[in-house]
Amino acid sequence: MLDMICENQGTIPVQDELGTAGPAVKDMAPIKGPDSRSKTFNLETPYSTRYFSLRFDANGTLIVADLDHIAAITSRNTGEYISVALAHGEGYGYYASYKYRVIQHDENRYMAVFLDCYQELRSVKIVAICSFAAMAVCISLVYSLVVFFSGKAIDPVVRSAKQQKQFITDAGHELKTPITVIATSLKVLEMEVGKQKWIDKAMLQTEKLTELVNSLVTLSRMDEEESPFKFEKFSASDAIRETAESFADFACSAGHELKISVPADISYCGDEYNIRQLVSILLDNAIKYAVPDSPISFSLEKNRRGIIIRTLNECEKIDPEDLDKLFDRFYRADKSRSSETGGFGIGLSMARSIAEAHGGSVEAECRGENVIEFSVKLK
Repeated sequence: MLDMICENQGTIPVQDELGTAGPAVKDMAPIKGPDSRSKTFNLETPYSTRYFSLRFDANGTLIVADLDHIAAITSRNTGEYISVALAHGEGYGYYASYKYRVIQHDENRYMAVFLDCYQELRSVKIVAICSFAAMAVCISLVYSLVVFFSGKAIDPVVRSAKQQKQFITDAGHELKTPITVIATSLKVLEMEVGKQKWIDKAMLQTEKLTELVNSLVTLSRMDEEESPFKFEKFSASDAIRETAESFADFACSAGHELKISVPADISYCGDEYNIRQLVSILLDNAIKYAVPDSPISFSLEKNRRGIIIRTLNECEKIDPEDLDKLFDRFYRADKSRSSETGGFGIGLSMARSIAEAHGGSVEAECRGENVIEFSVKLK
């Protein structure tokens, strides 16, 4: 519209100027603007378009003002719009609810056409507001439906998981009594008949069964919504060094040199008992699965967000794709050695639960073909 008005020296062509080539032309006549694109206007366009044009010189002095097509502008407030046009220079711009175009006729003469776009801008704002409102309503509705139906869909899974945890806890408590009775009876029997290999085997399996039940109950408690952990500030250096040093003899008897690197004066806020248990799990796992006569490195370090505990040892070749599976319950990378190590495959799973309860994580990473590193980051 601005292009057409400017091309026609600040006015909209009337019917006679549009041409009378026939009824079709009268109803809809094409006009070519300065960009050579065909624009179509009907016969009501001159009466429905609100605009005004100003001609002025480089000093801002008004020469001619055409205000016949607008009511909001009078000759008294044209100076404001001349200032806007002079400051902008040639080209298009917006001012208030007007879009304008400034044309320079010669060195000192300009023409500015201001087109009233109030209704168009208002329509755009209304459409935008309605669109955002409709989008917000639709997103809220979809979110509510997803939450409702997903809750219904996973409700059986949640119930099953809760029942499984409850079963493990109940079964653990129920098994403790008969296991204790069996262990006591075996000791009494040994006192009466003396040492026998069958009694030793039965007692060994009873001890393993007791350890398994205790581990399962501990894991079940860790998975509960109400955490059993008690967080207090303690000396991580002393607690972790003391726990690590208690494994030195065990490692030596298994043919491994335990290298401990724990700096002094590192404190941490967490559950000291479970942190000690975490260290025990990592070292026990390293000693059991390390290659014979190979050293084991254990270290503690402090970072900006907490502490990092690491173990490094040589092991049998392991597929990097199986590293994440090491933390699954009852998983063993080397099933052939499961009877030799005496483990149940839940130690690392307990380590991960302890780390996550402290806002951290535990990872396994291959350092070469036969070297594995476990790192626990606690926040």
